[in-house]
Amino acid sequence: MIKKEEMPVCDVATTIQIIGGKWKLLIIRELLTGPKRSSQLLHSLEGLSQKVLTSTLNEMIKDGIVEKIDLQKRPLHVEYRLTPLGHTLLPIIESMKQWGEFYKKQL
Repeated sequence: MIKKEEMPVCDVATTIQIIGGKWKLLIIRELLTGPKRSSQLLHSLEGLSQKVLTSTLNEMIKDGIVEKIDLQKRPLHVEYRLTPLGHTLLPIIESMKQWGEFYKKQL
């Protein structure tokens, strides 16, 4: 997790630091329905490369909103899921969805 002294003073900026970027919110959206393998995330998020997915998931793990689960199977079977902290982002995702629907109706 990020240390308090590394966080921006502004709370909105802190939130953006944690969930900002092109792919983080979309990965969170996918993980809200349950754990996923990296191949499932790549398939559901068109345009996302393996390199960017790995880097983004590692950032999200560091921030404490995603965890990596090694299911101890052969061949290697790893899944990613939201932590309890990550699940607290659901209202933000729902609000963004509602606003997106509202915006589309305005066009």
